[in-house]
Amino acid sequence: MTSPTAPLPPERGRPPQQQGGYPQQGGYPPQRQGGYPPQQPYPPQQRSKPTVDAATLWAGGAATAVVVGLIALVGVLICRWGFNIPVLAPRKDGAYGDVHTTTLVLVAAGGALVATVLLHLLLLAVPRPLVFFGWIVALVTAIFVIFPFRTGAPLDHEIATAAVYAVIGLATGTLLGTVAGRAMRTKRVAAPPPPGTGDYPYGP
Repeated sequence: MTSPTAPLPPERGRPPQQQGGYPQQGGYPPQRQGGYPPQQPYPPQQRSKPTVDAATLWAGGAATAVVVGLIALVGVLICRWGFNIPVLAPRKDGAYGDVHTTTLVLVAAGGALVATVLLHLLLLAVPRPLVFFGWIVALVTAIFVIFPFRTGAPLDHEIATAAVYAVIGLATGTLLGTVAGRAMRTKRVAAPPPPGTGDYPYGP
C-alpha cells in the first residue's frame, strides 16, 4: 500500500517529466530567449580606394616641364645648327634664332604644367584616367604637328618644326604617364554593412 500523499512512481517506458508536466526533450540544448542561436560577427570586408600623392605628382610635373623645355631648345639647335634648317627664325639669327625660340621653350614648359593640372583632375575624377590623358595629349600634339604645314614655309622647314613639336608632345605624355603611375596609391578601407541588416551584421 502506498501513502495517499506520496507521488506515484513513473510508469515503465515513459520518460521522466519536468516540473510543469511536459517531458524533457532529449538531444536538444536549451535555447536562449528569441529562439535563435547567438551569431558570430564576420570580419568586415575591405575594398580598395585609389588616392593621389599630390607632392609626387607635382614634383614629377615640374621635372617634366624642365625636360620638355630643354627638348624644345635642343630640337631648335639641332635643326638650325646640325641640319642648317632655319626653323622659327631666319638663318642670319644664328644657331639659337630669336625670341621665337625662347617662346617655344617657355610654351613647352608651360604646356607640361598645364598637362599636370589636367592629369591631376583626371586622377581624381574619372575612371582609367591615363587612357583619357593619353588621348588628350595625342590629339593636342597632332594639332601642333599639322599646324606648320599650313604656314607656307619651305617643306624642309615645315617637317623640321613638326618633328620638334612631335617630340615635345611625346615626351610630355610619356613622362607624365610615368609620374602618374608612381603618384597613384591604393588605400584599403572597410566596406559598409549591407543595407537593411538592422542589429545583425550580415542578415536579417
